[in-house]
Amino acid sequence: MTQRDYHVTRRPDGQWQYKLPHAQRASGIASTQAKAEIAAKQSARNGGAGGEITIHRPNGQIRDRDTISPANDPNPPKDARH
Repeated sequence: MTQRDYHVTRRPDGQWQYKLPHAQRASGIASTQAKAEIAAKQSARNGGAGGEITIHRPNGQIRDRDTISPANDPNPPKDARH
C-alpha cells in the first residue's frame, strides 16, 4: 500500500477536482470545494495507507493541509485544527 497525496483545486469550468500530484486526469470531480475535500479524504482512507490532502484556494494558493491516518504527519503537535 502506498500513501495517496491529493490536491483539491478549482477547474476552469468552476467545479472542484481532487487528483494525485502528477496525474493527467482528476481522480474525482465535485460541485463544491467541501465535497471535493471530503471525497479526497475518503479516497485516501480507502487506499489503506492514508495520505496528505492539500486544499488550494481558487487562485491556486494553498489554503490548508490535512494528514489522513495512518500516514505520518510532519508536524503532529501543530495540527490542532483536525
